[in-house]
Amino acid sequence: MPSTSRIALVTGGAGGIGSAIVRALAADGHRVIAGDIADAGPPEAALPIHLDVTDSASVDEAVTRAERELGPIEILVNTAGWDEFHLFLESDESFWDGIIDLNYKGCLRVCRRVVPGMVERGYGRVVNISSDAARVGSSQEAVYAGAKAAQVAFGKTLAREVAKSGVTVNSVCPGPTETPLLDGMLGAGEASAKMVEALRRAVPMRRLGQPEDTAAAVAFLTSDAAGYITGQTLSVSGGLTMA
Repeated sequence: MPSTSRIALVTGGAGGIGSAIVRALAADGHRVIAGDIADAGPPEAALPIHLDVTDSASVDEAVTRAERELGPIEILVNTAGWDEFHLFLESDESFWDGIIDLNYKGCLRVCRRVVPGMVERGYGRVVNISSDAARVGSSQEAVYAGAKAAQVAFGKTLAREVAKSGVTVNSVCPGPTETPLLDGMLGAGEASAKMVEALRRAVPMRRLGQPEDTAAAVAFLTSDAAGYITGQTLSVSGGLTMA
C-alpha cells in the first residue's frame, strides 16, 4: 500500500508476528528498527537493536540509538509479549507480575519514551498488538487476557489525549496464530495436535492465523490512508471474534 516512507520501531521484532510486521512495513518503503531481547531481526530490518521492554533504561538506550542512526520514530508497533498456560487458581503473584510487566507495562514504557516526540512533531502512528483474549477471555490465560485488555484500554485513552497532535493509536487483536510462541505454549504430542485441531474448528475460516495476517492489518493502520482512524480495536481472527 503506497505510503510516505517513515522511520518505524517494532518491539518484539524478532518474534513470529513481530518479524512479519517488520517485513510488511519494509515492503511499504519504511525504514524499520527491529527491537528485541534476541538482538536480532529479519533481514528486511534497517536496524536490529537490543530492546528489553521490561527495563526503562534499555528502552531509553534503544530509542536513543535508533533515532541517532535513522532519525525520529514516526511509527511505533508494540508487539513484544509472552505468556504461558496456567489456571489462575494455580498461578502465583510472581507469575502475574512477569506477565503484566512485559505485556502491559512494556507497552507503557515504550510509548512514554517515543510518543512525546511524535506529539512535538505533529505526526505519529502507534499500533499495539493485543489479543482476542483481551476481548473475550481465554482459559488458562487469565492474567495475560487482563494485561492485554488493559493495553487496549490504555490505547483508547492515549488516542484521545494525542489525537489533536496528529498521532493515531490503535490496537490489533490477533486470534490463535501459528507462531513459535504458540508452539511453545502448546508443546508437542497427541494432546497438542488435538488442541490445534480444536482451535481450527472454532475459527469460522477453519484455519489458524498466520503472522502475515496481523502484519497486513498493521500495515494499513500505519499507512497514510488510515490517518482518520484512531482509538479502534481490530480483531484478526478469521471470524472467531466479531464485534
